[in-house]
Amino acid sequence: MDINQEVIQACSVLKKGGTILYPTDSIWGIGCDATNSKAIEKIIHIKRRPIKKSMIILVDEIEKIAQYVDNIPIIAYDLISQTTRPTTFIYPNVKNLPKNLIAPDKSIAIRITTNDFCQRLIRLLGKPIISTSANISGNSPALTFNDIQQEIIRQVDYVVNPTTATTSDNKPSTIIRFLDDYSFEVVRE
Repeated sequence: MDINQEVIQACSVLKKGGTILYPTDSIWGIGCDATNSKAIEKIIHIKRRPIKKSMIILVDEIEKIAQYVDNIPIIAYDLISQTTRPTTFIYPNVKNLPKNLIAPDKSIAIRITTNDFCQRLIRLLGKPIISTSANISGNSPALTFNDIQQEIIRQVDYVVNPTTATTSDNKPSTIIRFLDDYSFEVVRE
């Protein structure tokens, strides 16, 4: 199957509320439609993840952030334009996303993906997708497809062919939290 067929197949699964195992611009992730609360519940169950722990969403372009965040910090655009590797930004003031995706402090983690497969999938779906590491919560993240536990592979609804689409970085993304319009902290390098 070529990359276009993989995107179409994965999108079909997401539109039906399913979960996928897929390559991102950092590591392999478990994903679903980020606007579907029932699909998010499936991922929480698969990962055995604490309910209060939020997840990252991927968008395909910077302009999409405003659909999910009120009052984007002024410094955000400068920081985003200066990043050289996959970087996730934690924004306050979330909107238009299910409650079970939003952190207790009302924030959301968003990354603009540069991965070709992810960009195509998000464009076809027309919505952001969840990107959470492909591992049981508390375990080390799977940096490559071969590191993913069989338990995870068996529980997702669709596995993207690892030879068709690949990760770009093989390392978890950097995470930066905005504190206000002009300041931030690095949560993970």
